[in-house]
Amino acid sequence: MEQYKQEFIEFMLDSQVLKFGDFTLKSGRRSPFFMNAGAYVTGSQLRRLGEYYAKAIHDRYGLDFDVLFGPSYKGIPLSVATAMAISELYGKEIRYCSNRKEIKDHGDKGILLGSKLKDGDRVVIVEDVTTSGKSIEETFPILKSQADVEIKGLIVSLNRMERGLDSDQGALEEIRDKYGFETGAIVTMEEVVDRLYNKPYKGTIYIDDTLKSAIDAYYEQYGARKEA
Repeated sequence: MEQYKQEFIEFMLDSQVLKFGDFTLKSGRRSPFFMNAGAYVTGSQLRRLGEYYAKAIHDRYGLDFDVLFGPSYKGIPLSVATAMAISELYGKEIRYCSNRKEIKDHGDKGILLGSKLKDGDRVVIVEDVTTSGKSIEETFPILKSQADVEIKGLIVSLNRMERGLDSDQGALEEIRDKYGFETGAIVTMEEVVDRLYNKPYKGTIYIDDTLKSAIDAYYEQYGARKEA
């Protein structure tokens, strides 16, 4: 596992973004783990978060693109922090863009925040987590309605490795096949388990045998089919 991935897992724990227990998700599923990117609230947390996204994007897609698009609302600070981190880490100026929930009809009109989109722009989408892929159903038409852009890929912080909306594929794989662009994550849940199962972090075992059994049972029921 790359060093930045291990650091990111520990960063999620320190920020109380990744938690273990018994949680009911929006989908109605009961899950033994939960990730809430809304818990990143300080300047230093957002700076570090942007750096982890930047490193994952650099590893996955390189830097040959023009715009970071962060779907509202959580994607707005993600796209800003990541654009800043790419500039600081790699010296590359990337524009940021997000969408409003409602179209603005005065002042800076339209549905977009930040940079406008232009024909030929190459776009990377940044999101917090994708469980089912539903958010992309809203994001993709917005991007395509604004300009003739090329979507280079989607990056999320945590791949929960659950089935998508329409198949037994993972949500990220389903998005890739449906929309025709690459998808990736800073870390997968498999990598989280590998780092934390019976391995202490700051004196605490976050995933013991009992929790590991609960995670395994969850994936028996909701886990995505692994690709060959």
